[in-house]
Parts: sequence; C-alpha cells; structure tokens
Amino acid sequence: MAHYAFLDKNNIVTEVIVGRDETEIVDGVSDWETAYGDYRGQKCVRTSYNGRIRYNYAGIGYTYDPIDDAFIAPQPFPSWILNSNKRWEAPLPYPEDNKRYSWNEEAQSWDEMA
Repeated sequence: MAHYAFLDKNNIVTEVIVGRDETEIVDGVSDWETAYGDYRGQKCVRTSYNGRIRYNYAGIGYTYDPIDDAFIAPQPFPSWILNSNKRWEAPLPYPEDNKRYSWNEEAQSWDEMA
C-alpha cells in the first residue's frame, strides 16, 4: 500500500489517497503517480508516512517543492525558519523542562501553558 498526494497548479496538496504500491503492476501499469495523475487531471506525487521520501508525509494544504522534492507544511508563524529537514523551527529552541509551552509570536518566546 502506498500513499499519493494530488497537487493543484500551485503545487499545493488538495488530497491524499491510499493507492497501489509502486512495485505493483496491473494491466501493464507500474507508474502509479502518472496513472493516478492522468485519471484525475492533476499532478500526483507519492508520499510516505515515515518521511523516507520527500521529507514529510503530505497533508492537505502542504506545498510540494519540486526543486528539493519535498512536502512542506504551512509555515506556523512568520518568524519560524525552514530547516534542512524541511520542517519549521522556532527562532528559540523549545524548553526542555518537561512543561508544556506554546509559541508567542508577538513576544518571540515560549509561554508556559497552564
């Protein structure tokens, strides 16, 4: 079983489906990205839960970057920076004291949650 993401004209994920494994051949078809894309009239790109391909599992609203061949989540806050693993990082590391925090964009800090 494999997962595939459909992209709009701006490379934004519109849907993710479960489909045929890329090693499966049915009626001579083995390129499932192309087959699903042709069927739907949208670009189709494989994604994986474990992130071994394309960095992150695709989700609706994610962007596909064809240059880096990566799915990228929407930026959570303007100050956050995309790291080399194609994940967003806050300007300050998350505190490591076993408490819960939420990011305060205005103060550029982690605020302890009650």
